[in-house]
Amino acid sequence: MANETKSSVISPIVTIGALFFIFGFVTWANSTLIPFLKLACGLKTDLEAFLVTFASYIAYFFLALPSSWILKKLGFKNGLVIGLIILGVGSLVFIPAASSRSFGLFLTGIFIQGAALSLLQTASNPYISIIGPIESAAKRISIMGVCNKFAGIIVPIIMGTLFLKNASGIEAKINDAATTVAEKEALLTEVLGRVYTPYIVLAIVFVAFALFIKYSNLPEVDVDKEEVIEGEEIKTVKTSIFQFPHLFLGAFCIFVYVAAEVMAGDIIGVYGKELGISADISKYFTTLTLTSMLVGYFIGIFTIPKYITQQAALKICAITGVIFVSAAYFTDGYTSVIFVGLLGLANSLMWPAIFPLGIKGLGKFTKTGSAIMIMGIAGGAIWPLIYGYLKDYAGMHFQLAFFVSVLPCYLYIWYFSAYGHRVGKHA
Repeated sequence: MANETKSSVISPIVTIGALFFIFGFVTWANSTLIPFLKLACGLKTDLEAFLVTFASYIAYFFLALPSSWILKKLGFKNGLVIGLIILGVGSLVFIPAASSRSFGLFLTGIFIQGAALSLLQTASNPYISIIGPIESAAKRISIMGVCNKFAGIIVPIIMGTLFLKNASGIEAKINDAATTVAEKEALLTEVLGRVYTPYIVLAIVFVAFALFIKYSNLPEVDVDKEEVIEGEEIKTVKTSIFQFPHLFLGAFCIFVYVAAEVMAGDIIGVYGKELGISADISKYFTTLTLTSMLVGYFIGIFTIPKYITQQAALKICAITGVIFVSAAYFTDGYTSVIFVGLLGLANSLMWPAIFPLGIKGLGKFTKTGSAIMIMGIAGGAIWPLIYGYLKDYAGMHFQLAFFVSVLPCYLYIWYFSAYGHRVGKHA
């Protein structure tokens, strides 16, 4: 890829950027689906509603390694095509789920979408990391992050407007003892009917993009060759993925980073509602988080690696996260919500820095290592449930539960930025 002309590199970056937009659109739709399904399916607690994020993110843990195998067998381009078709299938499952008002079927569709995203991300992240120098990988991933988070910014606006229109009024009518059973059924049927058109359109778009990629000239890259690390002599050829401890420390770093990102992005609406803010307003709070992330990505694009290394950027972001999550705990009302939203700024350069640091030097193990890193996305499945349990069942105040849940994530990321990414590299 080093000898590719500038124009030949730009084309695949644009294509992968479009994929990252799709990742963002599907993933950040969860922030709207959580309150929507809680209302439409009559869920009693936030913990139940957080199964939305669990179904979405746990798929990465189970399917990242099989995704790596699929990519080895079928190739990069065919893997993307299959992933997009599966994504379309997952979207179509929402139709019978809405018809039968089945929360379990909704979760099935979300899990299928997560499985598709696992395959797509296992392919796309190492591709964009090694299409150029590894030292500037954070800059390229930041560009992908702009595409991803731009989708995330508009999703709450689009989906919130479509799915949660007059949510507070509908919830009040459903909970009103004067509302008859027939009236409640009619209200819920109307709410669930809002799902049909958006998810049919999404399925069509995903399949159309799969066909585009199938017949595009997207180049393959050789990720299986051994990497020569500048300024270092490779004394021994590694024979096992387990000889790279920095990879597993990086995968856990992805685990806690995604946990923190989901808490700041998907849970902020629930957080705002707990502060007494109307659902008609709080449904847009995810846009605040992702706008903050977008600002951070632009900073990364213009500063990495020219002015700052990706590991230094990671350290700064971790420290910023500690400050903002503490400020959110010690404040109230809209001020507290703003600090949760500003966690997006702290989170912005984490994935762009963690991923290339985790897979650096893996050589022929890059595909497997990438899959292991992608498995870390399961952190987004676990952390909302921890928060929900602490808040709904352990009797902890919701702000303290948020603080206790999120602070350790940033402390570990701080450790990885300072020491963890170097472990075992000079062994």
